[in-house]
Amino acid sequence: MYTTLVIDDDSQILHLCRVLLEREGYTVFAAATGDAGLEMCCNESIDLVITDIIMPDKDGLETISEIKTQFPEIRIVAMSGGGRLGPDSYLPLAKKLGAADVLCKPFTRNELLTVVEEQVRENTGGNKDKSITPTEETQN
Repeated sequence: MYTTLVIDDDSQILHLCRVLLEREGYTVFAAATGDAGLEMCCNESIDLVITDIIMPDKDGLETISEIKTQFPEIRIVAMSGGGRLGPDSYLPLAKKLGAADVLCKPFTRNELLTVVEEQVRENTGGNKDKSITPTEETQN
């Protein structure tokens, strides 16, 4: 089963993403911080991370950079409402750091599902039941 991790400090966004993705048949984990998300990547077989950019403690840009360094096979989607500066300030930088795609908050159900389905297609040839096997390096 294709496994997605959602990282966001907003519990409502976590809940919404989890419910929408689980209804579509995805296995979904949730983390409220970048550090908790990184730990989950170490302990679970994660195929896709959807992370907020603006979070306390460790922001999403740092989280993206660390995930891509430690787990280069994991695909990442960055999401942001942009705070005071707007999403156009952060999302292009997220792509430069390794995010495969971006979502501007607020997003619709269809926008979320379209972005996730595109990542599944890129990663598995479109089969969300096909599991991605981590490389030997990431299993240690």
